[in-house]
This record gives sequence, C-alpha cells and structure tokens, in this order.
Amino acid sequence: MSEKFDVIVVGAGASGNAAAYTLAKAGLKVLQLERGETPGAKNVQGAILYADALERIIPDFREEAPLERHIIEQRMWVMDERSYVGSHFRSDDFNKPPYNRYTIIRARFDKWFSDKVKEAGALVICETTVKELLRDDKGKVVGVEVDRADGRIYADLVILADGVNSTLARKAGFRPELDPKHVALAVKEIHFLPADVIESRFNIKDDEGVVIEMMGKITHGMMGTGFLYTNSDSISVGVGCLLSDFMTQKITPYQLLEQLKAHPSVAPMLEGGEMKEYAAHLIPEGGYHAIPQIYGEGWMIVGDSGMFVNAVHREGSNLAMTTGRIAAETAIELSREGKAMSAANLARYRARLDDSFVIKDLKKYKDLPDLPDLLDSNKQFLTTYPELLNRSARAMLTVDGEDKRSKQKDIYRGFRAERSLFGLIGDAYKLWRAFR
Repeated sequence: MSEKFDVIVVGAGASGNAAAYTLAKAGLKVLQLERGETPGAKNVQGAILYADALERIIPDFREEAPLERHIIEQRMWVMDERSYVGSHFRSDDFNKPPYNRYTIIRARFDKWFSDKVKEAGALVICETTVKELLRDDKGKVVGVEVDRADGRIYADLVILADGVNSTLARKAGFRPELDPKHVALAVKEIHFLPADVIESRFNIKDDEGVVIEMMGKITHGMMGTGFLYTNSDSISVGVGCLLSDFMTQKITPYQLLEQLKAHPSVAPMLEGGEMKEYAAHLIPEGGYHAIPQIYGEGWMIVGDSGMFVNAVHREGSNLAMTTGRIAAETAIELSREGKAMSAANLARYRARLDDSFVIKDLKKYKDLPDLPDLLDSNKQFLTTYPELLNRSARAMLTVDGEDKRSKQKDIYRGFRAERSLFGLIGDAYKLWRAFR
C-alpha cells in the first residue's frame, strides 16, 4: 500500500475511534489499523460509558448507540468473607434525560463506534499488526510498517492508541517498560438473565441501572476492587488487582473471581444466570507520574497507551475518548494552518490536556501510586479493618439481651487489639496523604 495518508491511527478502542472519527469528520484522510479480527475484538472493559465524553464527539449518540442501562444508583461495599458494610447513592436526578452514565457491552458498542468512523470517511483495516514505526533520517515518524505485503504505509502523523502494552511506543523508546505496580489485571464475566429478573433483584425498571463497587477482604490483601454492573439482559461481574500482587500471591485472577461470585452477598444476584463471556485485560494505574512523553516528531499517544486512567474514580473510557478527541483536534488545527506535525507544534496537545479534566484529575491524585507500597506494608487496610468494620456492624445490629454500651466497649477493644490509638491515627493520616 503506497498511498499516503494525513493521519494513521493505530488501534480501534475508545481513544482510537474518537481520534479517527474526529479527524475523518473534519475531512482529513485517515487510515485506522486494528490487529483484532473486528474493531474492538481486543477491547475489554467493565463497562461504563460516560456520556459527556462521547457527546462532545457525537452529540446525538443516544439516538443510535447500543446502550444498555442508564445508571441511577451507585453502591460501595466494604466486604469480609460473609458480609459487607456499604453505602448507596440513588438519585432521581440521574433518571432524567440526558442521562449521565450508561452500562455498555463493549463488543456491541465498539462495532457501532467503528461503523461511525467508517461513515465519517476513514479507511479501517482489521487483522493487521503494526510491526514498527517508520522514521526518516532525522528521526521523524513518517508512517508505519505492517505485517502485509508492501507493508510500508506513510502519513504526516501517527497516533498511537494501541493499549496499555503499547509495544510500538516501547520499541520506539517513547515510554519505558511497564511497572507491574502501575498496572492492574482485571477479569470479568457476563451472566445473562431475563430483564425482569434483573429489575426485580436490583429494584429498577425500564432501562435503569445499578453499579456496585466492592473492596476489602475479597482481594486477599491485594490492592484492588470488585465490580458488578447491570446490563439490559445480563450482569457484568469482575475483579481486578495490581499485576505485581498477582505475581507474588498464590491465587489466580480466576480463583479470585470465583470467590467473589460465591460471596453470600453476590451469589444471589447471579443465581440462574448463564455465563457466556469471560475476559481479562490490563489497566494502567500509574497515574500522573506514569504519563510518558505523549507527542513528538510526527506522533502522538492517546488513551491507555498514555496511562490515562483515573484509578480512584474508576474512570478510563472517558479519559480515552477525551485524549483521542483532543489529539485529533490538535492535528486538524495544524493541518488547516498549513503547519508541520512537528514536536514543537504538537506540544499544543499536551497544553490542552493540561487544561482539561484529564490532567487536572490525575494531578489531584498524583501520589496514588505510592499507595501499593503503603498497603503492602500495612495489610490491615484491606484485611483487618474490613473484618472489624463488618464485625462491629453485626454486633450492633444483633439484639441479644446485651446492652449497647458493653458492645461498644468490646468493639473498641477489638480495634485496640489490632492497632493502638496512635496506630489508627497514623493510618488515617497515611490515607489522607495519598488521597488529598
């Protein structure tokens, strides 16, 4: 393929599709390359769609996108082996259009998004692996080489949207090898159930949805969370922990998921469901300090490739789509100004990201990557404290003839047996520093 393009986008995930669609819609000549059999074949996510990010790209997406349920309720559970203490937020404000968040099935959603990319005028080629970036004698990226005959393809700009591993960026020296402490490994299953059964179990109706985020002893002291999302006629359930923890603990991700599904609080929600999909994926969680150089001579990096995930708020797809859109808008502007895709000119991309919620949110939690080391040396956060919290709730809610003041003293002694008062205060301070 000797034809030259304005932009080559590598990857057909949320960030790649956002970039390719925005570029093609503006009239640029765009080639999108995807190594999977179909667009999105390699994409895995919980999956939550944040409406604002997509609405800025496709304003009328709600009219045709394959959306599952709009989320009206968020639950947070702190669990031990048998129970949980939790909080719920449910608001009728979330039940008024335009809705803020949706659950989606990535396979369906990515196919729709890719169709929109094609309709906008981009050329999308799947089952094609990009082996390396092509550079001129000055080091500027001028295209890619793929695993096909006559596999050199040229462009003024290459946008890397090839996921957290981003082999191309690492081979080119644009970013370092992944630190296992900065990457989570998540596994999930989709269990199919009749819509009326789901609505009855979660106290919802029509296309209303519920999200449950879980933490505590379900991760065996590893830093991570579980999740459960309601779709139209299925439930997504999964768990993720840091890759470094899985490398040292004697438990597999699949075993962890099986234990979560068997938990007395989770099993009834899945009862009678038919499991039809199992998937695993890596999630970048290095935060602000792990963001690599994201632009250079003839190239930009977007989405997971740039470590754009807000681990605290479990947000990823909105950061992916936003970085893809902003990268595309930068390229469109330079093209219309007749300016080269040089590092000096592409610096606008980083400047615009710095002014967006993406970098501002990541910067707010810039010390979060220190949390794995903190939790590794303070296992009580994910083991003892959830156990004591649930034990305390169980004791106070059990009416057995013992007075409440005596129970309060027993609870206090239980905490003191595990940690001194100064220890408790110190632990609270440690967490405050990580999340301030």
